[in-house]
Amino acid sequence: MDGNDMENTGKCPVMHGSQTETGSSVMDWWPKSLNFDILHQHDTKTDPMGKDFSYRKELENLDVDALKADMEALLKDSQDWWPADYGTYGGLMIRLAWHSAGSYRLADGRGGGGTGNIRFAPLNSWPDNASLDKARRLLWPLKKKYGNKVSWGDLIILAGNVAYESFGLKTYGFAFGRKDIWAPEKDTYWGAEREWLAPSDNRYDDVSKPDTMENPLAAVQMGLIYVNPEGVNGKPDPLATAAQVRETFARMAMDDEETAALTAGGHTVGKTHGNGDASALGAEPEAADVEHQGFGWHNPNLNGKAANAITGGPEGAWTTNPTVFDMGYFDMLFGHEWELTESPAGAKQWKPVDIKEEDMPVDASDPSKRRMPMMTDADMAMKMDPAYRAICEKFMADPDYFKETFARAWFKLTHRDMGPKDRWFGPEVPAEDLIWQDPIPKGSTGYDVAAVKTKIAATGLSGAEMIATAWDSARTYRGSDMRGGANGARIRLAPQKDWIGNEPERLSKVLAKLEPIAAETGASLADVIVLAGNLGIEQAAKAAGYDIEVPFAPGRGDATAEMTDADSFEPLEPLADAFRNWLKTDYVVSPEEMLLDRAQLMGLTAPEMTVLLGGMRVLGTNHGGTAHGVFTDRVGALTTDFFVNLTDMAYKWVPVGNGTYEIRDRASDAVKWTATRVDLVFGSNSILRSYAEVYAQDDAGQKFVDDFVAAWVKVMNADRFDLA
Repeated sequence: MDGNDMENTGKCPVMHGSQTETGSSVMDWWPKSLNFDILHQHDTKTDPMGKDFSYRKELENLDVDALKADMEALLKDSQDWWPADYGTYGGLMIRLAWHSAGSYRLADGRGGGGTGNIRFAPLNSWPDNASLDKARRLLWPLKKKYGNKVSWGDLIILAGNVAYESFGLKTYGFAFGRKDIWAPEKDTYWGAEREWLAPSDNRYDDVSKPDTMENPLAAVQMGLIYVNPEGVNGKPDPLATAAQVRETFARMAMDDEETAALTAGGHTVGKTHGNGDASALGAEPEAADVEHQGFGWHNPNLNGKAANAITGGPEGAWTTNPTVFDMGYFDMLFGHEWELTESPAGAKQWKPVDIKEEDMPVDASDPSKRRMPMMTDADMAMKMDPAYRAICEKFMADPDYFKETFARAWFKLTHRDMGPKDRWFGPEVPAEDLIWQDPIPKGSTGYDVAAVKTKIAATGLSGAEMIATAWDSARTYRGSDMRGGANGARIRLAPQKDWIGNEPERLSKVLAKLEPIAAETGASLADVIVLAGNLGIEQAAKAAGYDIEVPFAPGRGDATAEMTDADSFEPLEPLADAFRNWLKTDYVVSPEEMLLDRAQLMGLTAPEMTVLLGGMRVLGTNHGGTAHGVFTDRVGALTTDFFVNLTDMAYKWVPVGNGTYEIRDRASDAVKWTATRVDLVFGSNSILRSYAEVYAQDDAGQKFVDDFVAAWVKVMNADRFDLA
């Protein structure tokens, strides 16, 4: 054995270290390459439950009363390894549920508690989520006992609900139905910063103007759920903080009254934990070593006392009785003058100028001791901002109204990302239809589908008009929060009917032809729109030599304007639609990256995205009728021509500016077609080209039609939760 052999034997034979450190990943070597990871989130290979597992069926066997009884007992069973505040884990479980749900944002529907994603990075290791890993470990005996009958997503939110009930709040209700994920959503964009709690300036065009925060973000700093409790960039200023609170909660679809209720109700119970040197804490879960069992934030000074717990930041309770849901928050905030101070952890917070000892909360570990209460800068905002103060005064004058408003806002916070009622389950699902649920009445299934299609065919509408309208109706669906989609026919209502991406003039023409058919036949307009698109595809397939029938499931309903929260639909407006070769304007993000983002929200795989885009091009459905990417002389026929001509080396691609290209014949240099980046990326990117080549092959015709139809039906039915 020579010296080199000796050296090699001392090296670990297993590949290890981060890809960033080793430079071994494709994205590391070529950072400008198109990253497809977002389309591979929640791959079936990560799911241990198997394809036949049905969480809905498991829920039917769940004893909800027994689970809640066990949860109530768990809240009072304090453990030495993480002792409970005031003898109850209620505050901790509320924080767990809150921070699980509170990552939701309206702009793209991502985040939220609907998938149990707080179990994974980065959320499980955000500074704002410090020690919530302890709450999940405390819940493990219940998850172990009830097994697959309750998901982590449901268990986490239920823990918060039961905790509030244990403190005396009459909650509004609870719905089961959150399906767990099994791997991190590592490609969700939480901000560009590479440092926890970095100053928020980079998230804003102007940090003094909260509405200039970068979309789709809602939290003000990397690693926070909402706003900095110490003030804007850690500088106390309640009025400036109020402006950030208002914008952040608006980006979660909350108005001022809901925001004030959530702030007050959230801080009526429990306490913060900054009673010590935060720098003494160990690493967060994703950075902790194996001996800490994935806990993270190891506290060397806990000594079995709840009062010694540190999560960093402020320290103390907000109210005299932090285990009772009462009006104590308002009594404390408005009953005292306040001055700035610091917690033992060094965080800026507010304390009352003068307070009687009996009005102080007791120590979290020793009820014989009293501790100074505190308020964060966000709490002071409720007192000093005129609008928030007026709402709080309204609550103080009517405690029952406050409690009801909070209960409803808490329900909205914890259920906002679950989608419509069709996905909800359990004995505590409220009977009331709430406008933020995007309610849709049940549609008819008893009409003659063939007769409806015959009437559509007689309208004289072109295939492109029918297909584009059906597509525009369905493309708003986003699997992040199960909003949008063709069901409800909201494309005929404000604001969707006026979106430039929906070509209002063409849309109005098509709807004028289809609405009478719906009225005559008893079909919903939503169904008629989808049927029209299906008919257009069947005609296009026939023109290409294939006789097919696009599968169709009747039963969609038509929502009304009264059922539609128009303002909350604004974020669903498409800024781009690569499938129809359209950009509203130029963006910093490339068109192909926007394509991947949209495809992921729609639940499409990379092959489905590919076949749909190539098919839409030859169908002639480009926005405004542009010819970009229409690589065919048989427009309107469902052929493989897009892929055949895209991959043909007889043509060269010549950039002509503004993201467009001329496709020129190499021999004559004559311009044959024009294209955009999202057309050519399917021929240039190695992954997308591999899919394009499948459909460019001579034997691909039937497969292309079959695959296109399957992907089309998936889009049309994405919001049909009644079919699941």
